[in-house]
Amino acid sequence: MCFPVVKGAAYALIQATDMLIHHGTTQTSERRKNPVSEHLGKLPEYLRSFQDAVSYAPNQVYIGNMAPDDLKDISRPWYRAPVAGASREGKYGEIMPEDEFLGLMKIVDVFDLVVLEEQFQAAVQEKITGHPILGGMKDLDKLSKNPGHAEKISKLVEGYLAQPMYFKGRLVGCVKKAHEFDEALSGQVMFENLVCKASAVFALKLLLAKTELQAEEVEYIIECSEEACGDMNQRGGGNFAKAIGEMCGCIHATGSDTRSFCAGPAHALVEAAALAQSGVYKNVVVLAGGASAKLGMNSKDHVKKGMPVLEDMLGAFAVHITENDGVSPVIRTDAVGRHQIGSGASPQAVMTAIVADPLDKLGYKIPQVDYYCPEMQNPEITEPAGAGDVPLANYKMIGALAVKRGELDKANLLQAVARFGMPGFAPTQGHIPSGVPFIGHARDMILTGKITRAMMIGKGSLFLGRLTNLFDGVSFLIEKNSGVSQETGFNKEEVRALIGEAMRDFAQAFRTE
Repeated sequence: MCFPVVKGAAYALIQATDMLIHHGTTQTSERRKNPVSEHLGKLPEYLRSFQDAVSYAPNQVYIGNMAPDDLKDISRPWYRAPVAGASREGKYGEIMPEDEFLGLMKIVDVFDLVVLEEQFQAAVQEKITGHPILGGMKDLDKLSKNPGHAEKISKLVEGYLAQPMYFKGRLVGCVKKAHEFDEALSGQVMFENLVCKASAVFALKLLLAKTELQAEEVEYIIECSEEACGDMNQRGGGNFAKAIGEMCGCIHATGSDTRSFCAGPAHALVEAAALAQSGVYKNVVVLAGGASAKLGMNSKDHVKKGMPVLEDMLGAFAVHITENDGVSPVIRTDAVGRHQIGSGASPQAVMTAIVADPLDKLGYKIPQVDYYCPEMQNPEITEPAGAGDVPLANYKMIGALAVKRGELDKANLLQAVARFGMPGFAPTQGHIPSGVPFIGHARDMILTGKITRAMMIGKGSLFLGRLTNLFDGVSFLIEKNSGVSQETGFNKEEVRALIGEAMRDFAQAFRTE
């Protein structure tokens, strides 16, 4: 079988401290209950600078400047061990400051909902114009048009006609509501959706810049964040995918949105693999933007413990899936794990369905997978809130299942967990941690021969939607390419060897004559 391949991956982080204060649901809920709460008063003292965020080791791993296992060699807490010489630019992506991102939100806004204060807009225009990737993007000239005046912006916000945009504590803009009384087009919803769109646009621009993929070659886009765009008649009608592709010059692409809470990206990548393998579309991009609502979810616990508020990062990604090129790592579509409706909810049942069952189809044992990448939440974010080390808990469950199946000695459990596991390094953005942060690393490790295969695991909490008590789980293997391309159907190395042999025979015959 000729499997589809992972051709490239890109990752974006945006530090959004003011957005955390004014749009993270923990803070907005607190403000409604108690506008003068102690938490809101203390919060600004525990926010990081942009350089602090850039120097934070997990963020450097996310954009590809460090390997996940490098975190094992850094004493925790990681926030007290800044990476010397850390850069905002990485092998796979980039970390963007909040002011530039607010400017990007105006660029991607096609209904004139974003208003930026005149001086702020001019300053941001200069920065983005000089950006190596965004400097030539579509609609950049919006930053030279229709600036707002501080007084008018204040009136829109105070009159509940718009959502505020702050930078370094100063009101610098707003996002106006898109309809007089449609709650699905309120200022809050439009703010969240524009954040999602802008961050995904950034990730796609990074993918196009850092790989050989051209915008005109993209045929299908699958967007898999946790936001929903529509109006009162179809709250989640979509389509983020085409809106993002439009901004990046993907003129030959169509697309759609896929949703399943945190498991959405895993579903989307399996869908993309099927489309590419079947030949329906050659070049498919799976992407997602960040969630402003999830900024600072655990901030109360961080502040109480006197540590920096680490949930100040919006996360985004873009992955290119295409037909087999005979080189890039393949997605094993013949062994996709899925938590079925009747699978059961116990940890053993879940891991059996999404880990053991697909491996059984291939005749693999659990220890034969080099790395597992489940919910990759950064433990420094989750542990202070009492949620523990989420990736480690997943690895222990996988290891315990291997012991139960007789594939691993109990005495070697922790050793195996240390081998096939890695520290969590992703921001707690829901859909962002589930599997996708390791795809870029896994691709490079397979291409360089460091590993043979890795399993990506996405899990989602469907009960959050109050329609079912079920949750979700999907997994797939990324594996070394056998060398058989979809275009030729032949092993490239074997073909080269045959051609070389034929040429030698021809040369020998020529000399004989």
